[in-house]
Amino acid sequence: MASKNKLDDHPTVVKVRQQHDRGVTRPAEPLDASWLRQLCLDAGADDVGFVEIDRPEIADQRADLEAALPGVRVLISFVTRMNRENIRTPSRSVANLEFHHTGDHSNEVGRHVVGKLEAMGVRALNPAMGFPMEMDKFPRKTWVVSHKPVAVAAGLGKMGIHRNVIHPKFGNFILLGTILIDAEVSEYTQPIEYNPCLECKLCVTACPTGAIASDGHFNFSACYTHNYREFMGGFGDWAEQVAESRNAHDYRSRVSDSESASMWQSLSFGANYKAAYCMSVCPAGEDVIGPWLDDRKAHLTQVVRPLLDKEETVYVVPGSDAEQHVADRFPNKRTKHVAMSLRANSIDGLLEGLPLIFQREQAKDMSATYHFTFTGDESRQITVTIRDRALDVADGHHGEPDLRITADTRTWLRFLSKPSLLAWALVRRQIKLQGSPRLLRDFGRCFPS
Repeated sequence: MASKNKLDDHPTVVKVRQQHDRGVTRPAEPLDASWLRQLCLDAGADDVGFVEIDRPEIADQRADLEAALPGVRVLISFVTRMNRENIRTPSRSVANLEFHHTGDHSNEVGRHVVGKLEAMGVRALNPAMGFPMEMDKFPRKTWVVSHKPVAVAAGLGKMGIHRNVIHPKFGNFILLGTILIDAEVSEYTQPIEYNPCLECKLCVTACPTGAIASDGHFNFSACYTHNYREFMGGFGDWAEQVAESRNAHDYRSRVSDSESASMWQSLSFGANYKAAYCMSVCPAGEDVIGPWLDDRKAHLTQVVRPLLDKEETVYVVPGSDAEQHVADRFPNKRTKHVAMSLRANSIDGLLEGLPLIFQREQAKDMSATYHFTFTGDESRQITVTIRDRALDVADGHHGEPDLRITADTRTWLRFLSKPSLLAWALVRRQIKLQGSPRLLRDFGRCFPS
């Protein structure tokens, strides 16, 4: 009892209780949508929308959002506009400066709004626009919130064929932010009724790796390997090159001086994108489309052609669709072989990753069903079907397989990053095959490492 009396007499407790008695508390709910929108605009956002936590479009994120802010009820989605010509130039240093500055601005917008709401008694949280992320979870999901589906649900645009959100007014020259709050809002925004994407396919033309296909297919690993070379997995591959080099001369034979300088620059000033040309050439959006409508030839000459003709290194995994695409389409670009950095460290990660690293052009002549039985640390049965340049992955064994593979989980995961281990694993019976070994070779061709 003495302890309780002592707490009751504490100056902080007395003051807070007095404020509560005077009605000084968090604002009444729901929060006024017009007021909240203006708060975000005054903080520097260029457009704002509101999405309730039980919206079906973000159902797959709900658990992660609840973990980040228990009791979250609404997501505030906002966009900040980038300067177009800075993104369009072949000088990637200018483009990356724009990405970095706008990204910093987006984080400041979120932080400012959260500070205002917190001062009023509303719990709020602003995850990073891009980085930092939860890297202890890499290579699986490292981000707190997937901004793109939230922005689409909030009516701030639609996904274009290039997998970027296109705002109806600003086009794809935007960066996205999301704020989580534990309060209701008086009015929610809904997805727009049309897609601003013009399906002009200029992004298909400009992509140096062929990651964007005209039929809508997206080769994630091709984009990730090159455009994100100085991020995450690409950095790991570079670090392994350092570790494996016998001396300075051997290192320079593996990594050019410009590559070393570029990696240093990313470490010093922030990781830089190697391309993002899909954003550069996109003419969609009310503020953007005018010059393209007036003179499409000029847009091709001034914006698209300089990116196509640029002499540069394109980073590719050996035997990948991207490697062949560069050879077929870009005589001024040279390829450099790098390791596949999307390496699974669990069977769950493997299943998530297979669609991301699948190379459909390597599978164009294939029609095969594989039954995998994993034993040891993770017991699992999986069916993988490759047919008509398409991949299907399903839990359990289905249909009649062309090849049965039984493997110790740890051994299989090691084999994926070092295929030369296969003979050793077969001899030790840690990997067993029932069917033609040629089919395993064909399988590997679709997922080059």
